[in-house]
Amino acid sequence: MRDVALGALGCVATVGAGAGALLAASTDAYAQQNQTAAPPQAQAPGVAIRRVLVEGNQRIEPATISSYLQVGPGDTFDPERIDMSIKTLFATGLFSDVQIEQRGSDLVVVVSENPIINRVVFEGMRTLDEEDLEGEVQARPRSVFTPARAQADVQRILDVYRRNGRFAAQVTPQVRELDQNRVDLIFEVDEGPVTGVRDINFIGNEEFSDRRLRDAIVTTESTWMNFFSNNDNYDPDRLEYDREQLRQFYNNRGYADFRVVSAVAELTPDQRDFFITFTVDEGVQYEFGEITIQTELNRLPEPLLRAVNPIRPGTVFRGDQIEDAIDAMTYVAGTVGYANVQITPVVERDRETRKVNITFEVDEGPRTFIERIDIVGNTRTVDRVIRREMRVSEGDAFNRVLLDRSQAQIRSLGFFTDVKVEDADGSQPDRSVVTVTVEEQSTGEFAFAAGYSSTESFLFDVSVTERNLRGRGQFLRLRASSSSQRQQLDLRFTEPRFMGREIAAGFDLYSLRTDFLDQSSFENQSTGIGLRTGFRIGERTNLGLTYSLIQDDTQIADVYIDHDSNILTPDVNQCDAVNVSRPLLCDQEGTFITSVLGFQVNWDRRNSPVNATRGFNLDFSQDVAGLGGEVNYLRTELEGGIYYGLPYGFRALFRGSAGVIAGWNGDNVRINDRFFKGGSSFRGFDVAGIGPRQLLVDDITGEIVQRGDAVGGNAYAIGTLQLDVPLPLPESFSLGSALFVDFGTLGYLDAANRQTVDLAGANRLIVDDSASLRVAAGVSIFWDSPFGPVQFDFAQPLQYEDYDRREQFRFSTRTSF
Repeated sequence: MRDVALGALGCVATVGAGAGALLAASTDAYAQQNQTAAPPQAQAPGVAIRRVLVEGNQRIEPATISSYLQVGPGDTFDPERIDMSIKTLFATGLFSDVQIEQRGSDLVVVVSENPIINRVVFEGMRTLDEEDLEGEVQARPRSVFTPARAQADVQRILDVYRRNGRFAAQVTPQVRELDQNRVDLIFEVDEGPVTGVRDINFIGNEEFSDRRLRDAIVTTESTWMNFFSNNDNYDPDRLEYDREQLRQFYNNRGYADFRVVSAVAELTPDQRDFFITFTVDEGVQYEFGEITIQTELNRLPEPLLRAVNPIRPGTVFRGDQIEDAIDAMTYVAGTVGYANVQITPVVERDRETRKVNITFEVDEGPRTFIERIDIVGNTRTVDRVIRREMRVSEGDAFNRVLLDRSQAQIRSLGFFTDVKVEDADGSQPDRSVVTVTVEEQSTGEFAFAAGYSSTESFLFDVSVTERNLRGRGQFLRLRASSSSQRQQLDLRFTEPRFMGREIAAGFDLYSLRTDFLDQSSFENQSTGIGLRTGFRIGERTNLGLTYSLIQDDTQIADVYIDHDSNILTPDVNQCDAVNVSRPLLCDQEGTFITSVLGFQVNWDRRNSPVNATRGFNLDFSQDVAGLGGEVNYLRTELEGGIYYGLPYGFRALFRGSAGVIAGWNGDNVRINDRFFKGGSSFRGFDVAGIGPRQLLVDDITGEIVQRGDAVGGNAYAIGTLQLDVPLPLPESFSLGSALFVDFGTLGYLDAANRQTVDLAGANRLIVDDSASLRVAAGVSIFWDSPFGPVQFDFAQPLQYEDYDRREQFRFSTRTSF
């Protein structure tokens, strides 16, 4: 057995018993190849070679070996050319030994072939899979084995383990000889412990503390809380990335001269951790000075470009604003027809005044047209689904802005894991070929979820969804869900391009049973069908039209419920005056048909539909019932939000919603059509916890004797002020938090639904529908758990009515806005 040292950290490459002679010969031959080939035996000068003989070969044909020779039949025995032939044969990597000799007038080539790898085996791995290493090593079954390649693969395996924080790993290669000159190549791995980061220090920083700079880099110190993250192990590549992160951190705070002098990682004596030290030179802080824009383009004047340029003289210098300015001006140039505009920033730093002067040189660039658009990688999705999202076509002028927008549109389909839109030279200088490369992903989903909510108790949800039906971009979902308050079964289908036009159309079939016995002493069964269509009326504005035909079956509880004590009494006649809690619901019971026609306008200017940090969105909708059916009402709702990103991961937002419903043609609004607020729609209050309510009051003192049913309201307005606060935890914890204030009101009923009933004795039944202000404040905790997103709300009602049902803690599935 022969051991070969592999360098730092004491890793060893070992050759197994029985293969000593093989590796010895191979190593000696390899050394011979990289030095000076052994001179051939003395040759008779001037003698011509009659034939070339090959000996010792097993797999390789003699003609193949002869093709590498620099001499052949008819040539003389030239020592220099024979020496070159030996080196050429060694360079192929096919032979462990090569000798060339003269036998009379014959040139005899004696070779010893390198063995063929039968299989590559990895042993001793615990944290990595074989697939992680198979893609790194060069050794493959049926390839030629050489010790040099095996040693190179050892180093590659060590690099993989170092990237995973295991610098004490050892890899021992072994060779097991088989018949027919084959071998098994075995890599025995001793992974060793994870090499963590014990401490991160900074030298030379005066403006920012060590703690603030640690937050700016990716590498973190090893703590017990980091068991979900691998950023607390030492990785040289990550260290280089951290240098760039520090540069960007300082550059975006005015320190244009900042540089990282050195980044040193020192291994602790026990070889378990690293000390990382960054030495920095902060320099001085700069401001933006004179901003000049040089343009001679008629449709792109300097005032227009200056208006969209986000850089303002006198503000603190930020390096990323230069790129933002280029992007903004490039976008404007594209909208006015300059598709290939080139904007070059010339940056001058004045160290005396500490100002950065920037000149943007604007050039039109060459004008090109799109010759062809190729779609690549769509094994399932048909071409037209992708092409219809393109904002350019063959023959159009090349426009980078529209191509970037096309890439975003294709990616937003959700059918692909990766989308790239690239261009290349066409058949002529003014032609360009655009290639759209996509990588398909699974779009079918079978989902099952179970959980618990303080609002709806146990939750069960099962659904089958296909977002790209038959590769045509169609959406189909069958879903069933159940909780203590809702049991729902629905089928939804959407065709995003109805009849080949930019119109989405679809239908819904559903059955929904809602249990409001605990809140309002009724339950409702809705069965309906809905038709939908929607289309774009602007770049960020959409219009949707809906029609629904619904059958509602409303049933009143057969027991009397005291909402203060939750005591159930025996069955009573719901419309008997003795039952003081039910008279307003008597005319609500029964089966009703509702025919509803509606529309919705959506205006979305957010920079992202999820966790937006800039922009706003607004939804306005109206539904009119009464074009057929037995129910008549007009419902109007408005909902929107404003979002603003703040430094260090904070985000401020305002969300608001308002609605009003009114009956027409002599109809009053039914209880199942009114608005109920509380729970997720108004934190700090229970479901249906605010708004109009039946109350039993003392006729003399006016005090509330008993709190009855919530009866909903015909109008509401609710707002939320929220500050998202990042938690000082690794991202792997998937935790977030927010401070919030919810405020609003719900009230107003038809006159018939707020009548006063005088009862026997000194009591009377009233309905309080005053739209008084409610306010609650608190903290929300968001957790993207392995079982789904969860939201915890801790709220304290600050302003409320005595009869409201308050709730200081609630947890449920989290809603994303």
